[in-house]
Amino acid sequence: MTPVWIAIALLLIPALWLLVAPMRGARTLRDQLETFEANDTTAEQNVAIFQRRLASLEVARDRGDIDDARYQEDRLELERSLLEDTVVETRRPLKSASAGRLMVPLVMVAVVGASTFWYQQYGAEGDLTLYAIQQEVRQHPEGSLSMFTERMEAEAERQPNNPNVWSALFPIYRDTGQTDKAVDALERLLDIDGRIPPLLAQMAQLQFFLAERQLTPEVQALVDETLALDPRQPTVLGLLGIHAFDSGDYETAIDRWRRAVANIENPETAASLRDGIRVAQERMGVVPENADAAAAQSQGIRVNVSLDAELEGSVSDDATVFVTARDMDGELPPLAVIRAQVAELPMTVVLDDTAAMSADAQISQVREARLMVRVSPSGQATPQPGDLFGDLESVTVGPISDDEAAEVVINRVFE
Repeated sequence: MTPVWIAIALLLIPALWLLVAPMRGARTLRDQLETFEANDTTAEQNVAIFQRRLASLEVARDRGDIDDARYQEDRLELERSLLEDTVVETRRPLKSASAGRLMVPLVMVAVVGASTFWYQQYGAEGDLTLYAIQQEVRQHPEGSLSMFTERMEAEAERQPNNPNVWSALFPIYRDTGQTDKAVDALERLLDIDGRIPPLLAQMAQLQFFLAERQLTPEVQALVDETLALDPRQPTVLGLLGIHAFDSGDYETAIDRWRRAVANIENPETAASLRDGIRVAQERMGVVPENADAAAAQSQGIRVNVSLDAELEGSVSDDATVFVTARDMDGELPPLAVIRAQVAELPMTVVLDDTAAMSADAQISQVREARLMVRVSPSGQATPQPGDLFGDLESVTVGPISDDEAAEVVINRVFE
């Protein structure tokens, strides 16, 4: 956290300097004002102008250009104008050049205090602590899940209103069978972020499996609340498909799973749901409509990805790695995308239809593909200057084999 506070201090220095700067020229400004007031001849100039205009008026009367009535009227107007221009306004005495100096340090202290308080309340201090924990555990020679969990639980006590703490703890509790703690973590998230569909769906799914795949009144209430907010929520639709499948209602299960697949982003989960649809169709005694697609899923490319030795250490281990297959003409959306981290390199991945981003653009539809591997420190899906990349042209798409793999080396920097 020390670098953060140093950065805040560096930002505050110009602000404090702006508060002090007016005091540096206060004495010079006071002297200038005092000199101006002492040499102000505005009243004398106004009287001189009045006398000249009055003399002109008298000459016009003597020549007969105006009568006495007009003369008296114009003279009265001149006198009234002179009175308005020369009215004496009481000027407040100039304050000392050192007046108000005591307020400057008080304001400076207030600025620093307010800035520090605002950052502690609304800044990312807590999230930076979580990031530091992740880095520490990753770099620790004995780093483990238990160590990470212990540190995150300590942070949960220190910053109980940070949703990122509970978002990190929930999947750990869920995957390690600590269901009571998983439920508590989700409840904390619901209290902090509100009853939003993704969190409600997670709670409904968790309670569903705790109830041994039964739609209890509690689960049904969560399902109804979620669908009222988002009728296309894929987690809840998948849950309803499982319940229908267990009940032998295969048509309803297929319908729910199809709707879930249409709105799901995780390709592995989507592939699992497609398998469920195929099994349900087989149970109904019909030929699975995706039988050809299942065969096509065996078509793809096995890719070995590595980072050039000269670029090692130029990016952090948690930088995102995108492994992408595209058609040779570049006319279609990405045919397959797999996301990983630099810490996993070198690695081997399989690009097939389970990694497709769209049913209209799958790797099984082409015979050759262009491979692109990009390392993004920012995690952005679109290329950014400074990203690392490597590519390979004209890679044959065919039956996936453990003996054959395309080699892609990340060896260049995107300009």
